[in-house]
Amino acid sequence: MGSVKKIERRTFLKNSVKSVGAGIGLLSAPAIIAQKTPTLRVMGTHVTLQEELRKLAIKELKINIEFQPMGSAAVLQKAAAEPGSFDLYEQWSDSINVLWQAKAIQPIETNRLEHWSEINQLPKTGRISKEAKIGAGDSPNKILFVQKDGTLGGKDTGKISFMPYVHNVDSFGYNTSKIPKGVAYETESWSWLLDEKYSGKVGLINAPTIGIFDAALAAQASGLMTFKDIGNMTIQEIDKLFLILKNKKQAGHFAGFWTSVPQSVEYMVKERVWLESMFSPGVTTSNGAGVPVTYASPKEGYRAWYGVMCLSTKTSGHVLDAAYKYMNWWLSGYPGAFIARQGYYISNPSTSKPKMSEAEWNYWYEGKAASIDLKGTDGRISVKAGSVRDGGSYVKRFSNIAVWNTVMDNYDYSLDKWYELLNT
Repeated sequence: MGSVKKIERRTFLKNSVKSVGAGIGLLSAPAIIAQKTPTLRVMGTHVTLQEELRKLAIKELKINIEFQPMGSAAVLQKAAAEPGSFDLYEQWSDSINVLWQAKAIQPIETNRLEHWSEINQLPKTGRISKEAKIGAGDSPNKILFVQKDGTLGGKDTGKISFMPYVHNVDSFGYNTSKIPKGVAYETESWSWLLDEKYSGKVGLINAPTIGIFDAALAAQASGLMTFKDIGNMTIQEIDKLFLILKNKKQAGHFAGFWTSVPQSVEYMVKERVWLESMFSPGVTTSNGAGVPVTYASPKEGYRAWYGVMCLSTKTSGHVLDAAYKYMNWWLSGYPGAFIARQGYYISNPSTSKPKMSEAEWNYWYEGKAASIDLKGTDGRISVKAGSVRDGGSYVKRFSNIAVWNTVMDNYDYSLDKWYELLNT
């Protein structure tokens, strides 16, 4: 049984978005909805806060829903500092220690989740199969269950810190019209992010709890340094890593640090970068725009993440009931099928499978060649017939995890170093 880490919030809550430059985009529900209808404020990122899903949820649930999408770092900062600004929070599992320590979220009762029993073992045990690697850092099972003493751990108590839903393994995307296509799990390597031959054409994600691991995996794969535990770096290791990154940045190696998926797509489509940290939707959107982007399957393993849906400590009454309705709706089938088309998995895939075509299921989950052209969530063809998903099947990809997105013991220190890097 694990316990939530004590996190210094000084740096995080003090101007933590000063370099992010992300604002709230408020997508309000139609004015025709009666004022007595509960209004559910959902804060998160553009990855899951998509207009098609909002409109469908409003229609099917008969509630008013407002989406507040921001960049990854900005949304975490606001949620931790102002729990009264949202009812439901959608982001990644590395948010949990920060939000729990800040007392920004309340426990979720699993007996109110209609599809709880359908959720597979990955978030509950940390493994997709008995043979799979768990990976360094905070696998979701370590921070899922609320223990009797108020800490977070792996023992099932009927109360959870987040509802597991969307998840994936991340790496970097690269433009194969500029960089020769590598071999998955054999020649593709995190070291490419620091390779001098791509200097000036490399992008990193501007999210301190994510970008640091992309950089650490790259530094280790390049032979520039090693880590005793890459999921929980020491002060000395953090110092050495950021010295490497600062020298690279000063030499013009990095073309930019992106804060949202649309920005990562813009970087790739406009050829500002040839390779960069990417999320799956950015890859599919770039491909849909005509740029041949491969999502690398690094031989060192992926950086994995788990999506979290959390309840604000301020959410109560009819709004709390609406929040549970929305969470249950997310696991009801269609949302999982929808996000599969941008390359993401859902925690109870058996419910989404009937909502997907056989060709979609075989490509996205089974790792089989697409029998027909497949469209992404934007309606554009993102997968050509005959293509095989980068990295293969769901089980194959989640059997090769190097590290999970994590808030480390020295998180506050690493946050300071991250913003120093941005301002170098």
